[in-house]
Amino acid sequence: MTRRRVVVTGVGAVTALGSGATLLHDRAVAGESGIENGEGRCRDFTPEETLTRRERRRMDRCCQLAMVAGTEALGQAGWGDTPPYPGERVGCIIGTGIGGLESLEQQLEVWRTEGAQDVSALTIPMMMANSMPAQLAIKFGIRGETYSVMSACAGGTQAIGAGVRLIRNGEADAVVVGGAEAGLSDFIRAAFLNAGALSPTGTSVPFSRDRDGFLMGEGAGVLVLEDGESAAGRGAEVLAEITGYGSTTDAHHLTAPEPAGTAAAQAVRRALEDARTPGDAVTYINAHGTGTELNDLAEASALAQVLGGRLAEVPISSTKSAVGHLLGAAGAVEAIATLQALRHRIAPPTAGLRDPDPRLDGLRHLTRACPLGDGTDGPVVGLSTSFGFGGHNAALVLQA
Repeated sequence: MTRRRVVVTGVGAVTALGSGATLLHDRAVAGESGIENGEGRCRDFTPEETLTRRERRRMDRCCQLAMVAGTEALGQAGWGDTPPYPGERVGCIIGTGIGGLESLEQQLEVWRTEGAQDVSALTIPMMMANSMPAQLAIKFGIRGETYSVMSACAGGTQAIGAGVRLIRNGEADAVVVGGAEAGLSDFIRAAFLNAGALSPTGTSVPFSRDRDGFLMGEGAGVLVLEDGESAAGRGAEVLAEITGYGSTTDAHHLTAPEPAGTAAAQAVRRALEDARTPGDAVTYINAHGTGTELNDLAEASALAQVLGGRLAEVPISSTKSAVGHLLGAAGAVEAIATLQALRHRIAPPTAGLRDPDPRLDGLRHLTRACPLGDGTDGPVVGLSTSFGFGGHNAALVLQA
């Protein structure tokens, strides 16, 4: 049986670089960073331009980010207020690491200071992680399989992979996928700092010699996946194709990656095998690249195991010094960054990278934007990786 192609017909993003997937690409390619005071906050986020007052009152900030990114993606896909397929043939899967944290913290304070009687009746639906796919389903008439994925920093990528499998298996004609996170709070900041994961200086850059941890960020990325034949039948513009997905677990430690990157390498290998693409066809790598020493070294080891000597020739960069580490939204936003790089044939640099760690000299670091492809109209292939607390590893192969 011929395997169904999975194509992307719409993307939407909200990050510290601004609202819009185009802005994400343009500013990243220019080497700009949205990091201020050591974190990537969406300072220009204006949900009132997309959501009604009633909708905003019933959604945590995390959900609002997802809704705005989702509305952009569905608009680009040309869906309007309802899907172009029967609602039961459309799914929605959104990844997150924490979910509605802001609502939880706010209502805990109300409970402590005002009493139980003043706690909002909307607290549970606002803080629950599955509010994001549920609210998207309500707004856009999605009646197929809908749920959230919570696998830390791999959540967004695994949500995309789950959507790919639904379409491939013939269980859906389209799936709205992605990730969202809004965890910029003093409480979470303290927890990550005390765990030794967060940069104490607020100036860390992935792959840099003096990096000292990740920088927190918030945001959302949403993609519209469709069966390739169905998308062609309705005349949709195809932005890219997701050709491969792979995922594994380290089974090593709850927070630290397995140093040799063995399971992570297997996730990348599975993604390439699923894509039926050899490693030497990879044109660009958007790395997980958090800026922690353990992650950067383990990821480099994993990629070397799969790509061998070819790794030194492939341009590689991380978006995290531009938007921060978006936790459960990271993989989705980075998949969009990868797609945009392939589509426009130009890859963004790792913002602020000046002095790479010499232990990572097997990587072709991008310190400025890099043209992709050989100047022809032939396809270019991108690899996007995600690794989460708990040892979750996930990788996507995209082609445009």
